Amino acid sequence: MTSNVGGIDKVLRILAGITLLILATLGIGTPWTWIGIVPLATGLLGWCPAYSIFGVKTCPMKKA
Repeated sequence: MTSNVGGIDKVLRILAGITLLILATLGIGTPWTWIGIVPLATGLLGWCPAYSIFGVKTCPMKKA
């Protein structure tokens, strides 16, 4: 599991996940707001399974 989520992508995922989970906890929105667990987890782990499937990588390349 190599990192494929980088910088700004991580921050946006974490913020979106936290926002959705806060809305879900407060009862604002639909039950779908619990989906915020997914962007929060992928942001914290730095790895997105969908990115792996499609070959996308937003983290910077390491120099050899």
